[in-house]
Amino acid sequence: MAATVYEGMFILDSNRYAREGVAVADEVNRTIEKFGGTLLVSRLWDDRRLAYPIGGHKKGCYWLTYFSIDSLAIPQLTNELRLNETVLRKLFVKIDKRLVDALVEHAKTDTAPAPEARPGARSDVPEGGRAKPAAVAAVAVEEIPELGEEVDEEEKE
Repeated sequence: MAATVYEGMFILDSNRYAREGVAVADEVNRTIEKFGGTLLVSRLWDDRRLAYPIGGHKKGCYWLTYFSIDSLAIPQLTNELRLNETVLRKLFVKIDKRLVDALVEHAKTDTAPAPEARPGARSDVPEGGRAKPAAVAAVAVEEIPELGEEVDEEEKE
């Protein structure tokens, strides 16, 4: 059977990742390869506070992978990762063949947060501020009328 490309998102134990570094994520990579998978990309996505505690952990390290594997090996891979105490949660998404190249290239070029950055800080958020949703940030300022500014009737329609 032909190998299928999957996106794997793993939430790893943040404390162990801080102590042992990338060796923790290499456990996940080795497990994928153990079941005949081929890694395309494997990288840190983010280290952040969890929405709710998972097994007493309040922070998690999100690790993103793209890999090709025989779809019949996914249940065994899932069982193996369930036994791994470092992996708090996992999610596999089957990727459409037409999107594989674009997603893998994006994952290779997208950079992980700088390690010297303040813990918990995101680079796209101004200090003390909140991030703007992409749809809001994309609106041109010229298109928004100032408060109290009159708008022509022709422009309203």
